[in-house]
Amino acid sequence: MADVTPSRTGQVSRKTNETAISVSVNVDGTGVSKIATGVGFFDHMLDQLSRHSLIDMEIKAEGDLHVDDHHTVEDTGIAIGQALAKALGDRRGITRYASIDLAMDETMTRAAVDVSGRPFLVWNVTFTSPKIGTFDTELVREFFQALAQHAGITLHVQNIYGANNHHVAETCFKSVARVLRTATEIDPRQAGRVPSTKGTLA
Repeated sequence: MADVTPSRTGQVSRKTNETAISVSVNVDGTGVSKIATGVGFFDHMLDQLSRHSLIDMEIKAEGDLHVDDHHTVEDTGIAIGQALAKALGDRRGITRYASIDLAMDETMTRAAVDVSGRPFLVWNVTFTSPKIGTFDTELVREFFQALAQHAGITLHVQNIYGANNHHVAETCFKSVARVLRTATEIDPRQAGRVPSTKGTLA
C-alpha cells in the first residue's frame, strides 16, 4: 500500500470592520503565489515570502486603505500566520529550527526561527526613512509581529548592515522565507515524531 502523506494546507477567512482577508497556503508547494492586497510594495514583499519559502500562497485583502495601510498589513500577517498554523498542525516530523545570513547587494540580514508553537518576535531592524515609496517602513515589523504571534513561531530578525531601505525590507522577507522553508520541511530522520522532548509543540 502506498504511503499517503497528509496535505499540509491551511485556509483562513477573516473579516472585521477594517479588513476582509482570505488566505490559503500549501506548505509543500513550489512558491506559486496569487496576491492582491491593494498595497503594491506589500504585494511585492509577499511574493518574495512565497517564492523563497516555496509555500504556495493565495491572498486577497480588502482594507481601509483610505485611512492608511496599517490594518491591511497587520491583518494579512494575522491571517497568514493562522493559515500556516493550520497547515502545520502538531508540527510532527518537521525540522523545526533554521537560520540564515541573507545577502542582497549591499545589505545583509539574519533570520532565525523555531517553529515551536511559542510565539515570540525579536526585531533588530532599523530603517533610515519612514517610507519606501508610499509604504510605511514601520509596518514591516507589524507584519512579522502578527505572523509570528498567529503562526506560533519564535522569530528573530536582525539587519546586520544595509544602505537601501528597499533592500533592507526585502532581505527581511527573503530571509524569513528561507528559514520557514527549511524549518517546516519534513526531516526523514524524525520518523514522524514531534521534534520536542516534551512530545508536543502545541
